[in-house]
Amino acid sequence: MQSNNLIMLSLLSNLKIAVPDKIYIKDPESSDLGKRIIEHSILLIDEIGFDSFTFKKLGSKIGSNESSIYRYFESKHKLLLYLTSWYWAWIEYQMVFATFNMPDSKAQLFKAIEVVTKTIEQDVTFSHINEVVLNRIIINEYSKSYLTKEVDSENKEGYFVVYKRMIKRLRDMITNINPEYKFALSLASTIVEGALHQHFLKEHFSSITDCNEYVTPTDFFKELTINAIRK
Repeated sequence: MQSNNLIMLSLLSNLKIAVPDKIYIKDPESSDLGKRIIEHSILLIDEIGFDSFTFKKLGSKIGSNESSIYRYFESKHKLLLYLTSWYWAWIEYQMVFATFNMPDSKAQLFKAIEVVTKTIEQDVTFSHINEVVLNRIIINEYSKSYLTKEVDSENKEGYFVVYKRMIKRLRDMITNINPEYKFALSLASTIVEGALHQHFLKEHFSSITDCNEYVTPTDFFKELTINAIRK
């Protein structure tokens, strides 16, 4: 058992954050320019917002031609899909790592909820990606990646596979506690999406949320979940 645990931990520690390859033309992780595109697109979108963000402005920031960015992504929409997919893959990685081999189902579910609802801290593993800033983009801009006319065709192409897989992992932990609970998927997706919304309200509309400097979205979703699935 200990040997298996060491193997699993080794695999997790060397895990590459994988994004569906149909989202990009050339893998940005494959070159220094690609990594700079990702690094500075995160900073620029956070600074000016996705609506004002353009490849021309990004090119000026990184000292590269606009055309060179198009070699990696066909549009800024695809770039946003890449960033959001990377973020959810990173969250999924943390969820798997944090909950691995936990024998208590409730403790495992609570740990998973903590991972997907907590305030993000910098992960030094990925030096070209500022996860704290990326999290702000996810809170403020994530819905723009799927509230489009193309969402159904992009879903069929697998652009949202990481996001959906993570929610199904959370669903499985819910059903481990109460297999008879009928709304496990709805609850899992509510936890993930609702956490983003509560973080947004806490920052911008504090008068309509109970989350504040003392009460976190994590506190809320733990209580909501355990009350919902109680037998």
